[in-house]
Amino acid sequence: KLGNANWPLVVGLLVVAALAFALFWRVEDRSSHPLVATRHLRQRSTWALLLTTVLTMTGVFAVMNGMIPAFAQDAQAGFGMSAEQSAWWTLTPYALAGLAMGPLAGRLAATYGYGRVLRLGLIGSAVTVALLLFTLHADSRLLLLAASILIGVTYAGVGNIVLNGLGIVLSPKENPGFLPGLNAGAFNLGAGLSFAVLYAVQTAAEPADKTSPAGYTAGMIAGVALIAAAFATSFLIPKPVEAEATE
Repeated sequence: KLGNANWPLVVGLLVVAALAFALFWRVEDRSSHPLVATRHLRQRSTWALLLTTVLTMTGVFAVMNGMIPAFAQDAQAGFGMSAEQSAWWTLTPYALAGLAMGPLAGRLAATYGYGRVLRLGLIGSAVTVALLLFTLHADSRLLLLAASILIGVTYAGVGNIVLNGLGIVLSPKENPGFLPGLNAGAFNLGAGLSFAVLYAVQTAAEPADKTSPAGYTAGMIAGVALIAAAFATSFLIPKPVEAEATE
């Protein structure tokens, strides 16, 4: 199926993107009033956070906002729910769990360390996506509900909240809106890449037997791998000493 892709267009767009970034860097580096100061872009507090955000979003977003609701509605490989039923069993509990956990995650990050809480959230997200893999073969709506709540807690309620918080506490004092703005873009980029990458994996692994969840399985395994990469890059994010409680 990948052979049907327009690869010359893909390569051409990648080249254009690389050239545009090089031109942007050159202009900003020479400007006396740059939109984005390149000295800030070179700092580990910038690129490590942005990379971790992109990898986290790419690994989870399409799983919970695309694949799981689609699987719940899949009449052959999944549960055959209606769109409304799927939302009540997956997206709604996921969103409510994240909403409830968010304020607590912010407090925990300030008390026990942003990096430590972020990595706990990433580990929890990876474990929960693995649990969702088991759900594909378990034929249990209650397990689907439980996994949706857990991913809401670990990913939406902890991972996303702490990544947002790091964008604020690590931003340069002379430009406090710099890193939150770029981090918001990283969230959006990761969300888009998630649907592009994980669904490409799912499509490539789609079996001839439509009752098999092999395609969903492959997409989610790719998601777990990306979350693992985000966990690794999170160690590169500097510790926001001034934003954390001291003993």
